[in-house]
Parts: sequence; C-alpha cells; structure tokens
Amino acid sequence: MAKLLKKVFESVKIRCNNNNNSCSSNLNETNRWFMKSDSCLELEELGLGLGGEFDRIPVDLFIQILKLLGPKESARISIVCKSWRIIVSDNRLWIYFLQNQNQLQQPWDSIVFAEKHLRSGYPLFQSIYNQSIQLSFMHIYGQRAQLNGSVIIDGGSGYCKFGWSKYASPSGRSATFLEFGNIESPMYSRLRHFFATIYNRMQVKPSKYPIVLSVPICHYDDTESAKAARRQLKETIYSVLFDMNVPAVCALNQATLALFAARRVSGIVVNIGFHVTSIVPILRGKVMREVGVEVLGQGAVKLTGYLRELMQQKNMNFGSLYTVRTLKEVFILFVSVVKSVFCLCLENLCYVATDYEAELQKDTQASFTVPGEGLFTLSKERFQTGEILFQPRMGGVLTMGLHRAVGLCMHHCQASEVTCDDGWFKTVVLAGGTACLPGLPERLEKELRAYLPTSMSEGIRVIPPQYGAESAWFGGKMISNMSTFPDAWCMTKNQFRQKSRRSFISSW
Repeated sequence: MAKLLKKVFESVKIRCNNNNNSCSSNLNETNRWFMKSDSCLELEELGLGLGGEFDRIPVDLFIQILKLLGPKESARISIVCKSWRIIVSDNRLWIYFLQNQNQLQQPWDSIVFAEKHLRSGYPLFQSIYNQSIQLSFMHIYGQRAQLNGSVIIDGGSGYCKFGWSKYASPSGRSATFLEFGNIESPMYSRLRHFFATIYNRMQVKPSKYPIVLSVPICHYDDTESAKAARRQLKETIYSVLFDMNVPAVCALNQATLALFAARRVSGIVVNIGFHVTSIVPILRGKVMREVGVEVLGQGAVKLTGYLRELMQQKNMNFGSLYTVRTLKEVFILFVSVVKSVFCLCLENLCYVATDYEAELQKDTQASFTVPGEGLFTLSKERFQTGEILFQPRMGGVLTMGLHRAVGLCMHHCQASEVTCDDGWFKTVVLAGGTACLPGLPERLEKELRAYLPTSMSEGIRVIPPQYGAESAWFGGKMISNMSTFPDAWCMTKNQFRQKSRRSFISSW
C-alpha cells in the first residue's frame, strides 16, 4: 500500500508539472460504476486508465486510497486528468470527508439540512425551488473549509449563551441584553455595554469575526406599534455592532433559530422561556405574526417557584430561588439559578404525567442529593410541578393551558390560508430548558389530539428539544458553518449604510 501511495504522489507531481490533461474519459461507463456501491472494476475497464500499472487499480481500491490521502491530496489528484476528476468529485467521497471532519462536531443530518434548505439565505422563499438541485459536496467541503469561524450569541429571555461556531457547545453565559445593566439607560448604551462584555469574556476583537445573534421573542403583536418597536430594536443592534467594527451581522428571531436546530423550516415553535411561554408559527423561516403569536404568562421561573411552594408545604429547608439586583437594575445570576435546590430537583426528579389522574394513584417517590444541601425526597410534587403547564390554575396563574394555546395557534394557521400546504403548522417544536421535562412531548401531543378536531389533529407531531435551552445557539451554529456563510445570511456595514432602513429592516 505504501508503494502504491508513493506512485500516486509521483504521478500527481509529474502530471502537474507537465500540465498534461489529455487523458480520455468514458462518462457512460463511469456513471455505470457510480450506480454500484462495491465495484471491483479496474480503471482500464472503465476507460479511465492512465497507462501502465495504474490501469490495474480497481476503482473501489482507488476510492479507498483517496480516503486515506485526505481531502487536500484528493483535490490535487483531481487535476491529473479529467477522468480522475470525475472519480474524485463523487459525492460519496466528500460525504465521507464531511462526516469525519471532527472540528465542526456537527451531526451529518444537520449539515445536509442546512446545505439543502438554508443555502439561499433569509428569507427562505427560494429554497423550495432549489431542493431538486444536485449538491456538489466537494464544492461544499471546500467552502466550509475556508470558514474562519464566527461568534454566536443567543440572547435568551432570561440569560444568553455565547461561544464560537467551531465549538461543540456554548462557552459561556451571561444576563441577556434585555436585562443587562441599568434598565433605565438608553438601549444603545445597554447594548454597547452588553456586547463589549461578551467580547471581553471571549477575549476576541469585534472586528475579527462575523456574529450570529438570536433576538429574544418580544413585541409579539402585528400592530404598528409592535412593528416599530421591533424595527427600532433591530436597528439599534446593527448600529451598535457596526460601530464596534463587526465585519458582518446576522440577527434572527430566537424561535426561527430553534426551528432550524430541529431541522425544520416550517412549524410551530413552543418556547418555554425564563418568564413566559411563546407559541410562534413560522412558515419557511418567517415568523407569521399576522397569523398570531400566542404568549402564556408562565415560564421556567413560575415552575421553579411552584415547586418551591410544594416543597415548603413539606417543611423542606433550602436556599434562595435566584438572585436579583435591586434598585431597578436586573441582573440574573445564572450560576445561582442552576445550582439552586429547586432547579436541580426540577431537572433531576420532575416529569410530566401522561395521565395526571392516573399518576396520582401511583407511588412516585424518588430522591436526589443536592451537593451541600443534602438529600431531597419528592413524591407527587415530581409531576405536579409540570402539570401547571396544562392546568395553570393549580399554580395560581390565570391563563390558558399549553395545549389550548397551541391548538388556538393551529386554528389561526389553518384559517389564514397563507399557503396551499395545510400541514405546515402540524409540526410542533419544543424549545427551552423546561421543555426538556420527560413526558412533555407525549403529553402535549396527546392533549392536542383530544382537543382538536380529527381533521386537524391528524399528522400532528411534537418534537422534543434536542439541545434544550441552547436550541437557538445551535441553530446559529448551523447557519454559521454553512458553505454560503456569511454572504447569504449576513449584513455588512456598507450594506447597512447603503440601503434605507425601510427596505433593509424586515419584521422578524
């Protein structure tokens, strides 16, 4: 094998120096080989021989040699002659290289989804016409290999996650920019302070890398005042980042990025945030505010608080729920939230019952040891905590249940008739840390089928959050590692200046 590899290298070097590309090819026979997964035909049989010993190399062995050589050397070999270029450009070879590209640490199905559906950039209206185009994974690999990375900031409703696009997960957390610093300060000053803090923690200059930013779901309505508020926030974000000399900016709605992370471009995103739960209909990457975004006044804080009440009723001793800065300055300390007794119990003991009444008759006692606090034993509290998502009045919240809010959103989607596809809203994607409660997807799907008419409930699917509270961050990671990034997705400083705000700023 070593002698064979040496001959390959020598042949590449000689033919590159002589610039001899006169070798003939037989495309029909080559295509016949591509239809076979384990061909033992030799290059000479396919009309791809170079003369001499290379004619006796089986094609499948030739592909194995290319895999051993790696992507760079394979690309060099492709210039030896047109015949070899046909073999080297085979998608299966470059799919192999992409799947073994460890530095991206990105699932293969996510790569395929992004390159197939998101290549055209935002909005995604053109993507539905490009799905039939054959992708060249050799070209995709080359473009992705040239990416230098980018900064990803997921500005959640309670706290944000930030990190590098080449990292497997976010590298840090902070208070979100909506609650960062003095809330009485102008938005520009707060945003400037927020981004400067993130860049300082990452120890990187803003001018060096593009940024992908998820904007929290806020100003939900489709009214003119809500549109103006969203437009003003987005303008301020771009202004601040470009004033800090960031080369390119991609700012997308948090729910949209969570949907992309679930490898979907259309559906309903149920984001159980820090303070509220939002039900967001999205069609081809666009938030359908004209259809209606439903918002429930309970989130992770309410569930954790309700668990605290239940534990207090059993005379359990514990520390504080979370820390808040007073004097009208909110600063959520994520570390103290995560390490609180209630959050740990919620994450490790609680679940959502498929049948609440039946669960009450069972023995559900379980224990969990909290470091520094001791052993905590819960019984019915384990599933009563999550039950307030469906029966909010149990927790003293006057709002509709989660299944009713999602069902109402589906009714609005069907009535709007915004597309001929009447099933685009039947995929429900869960997002947020609280959405990771075991049993929640199954319970929500069960309640929806019981609540909606049969014609509408048929085909409903509830997808659990693969990345939990970090779904939007991973959606940004997917975009920032695409072969068409940043050109297809980002706005540059010059483009921001040249285009009028009306034509540039779109509702999101």
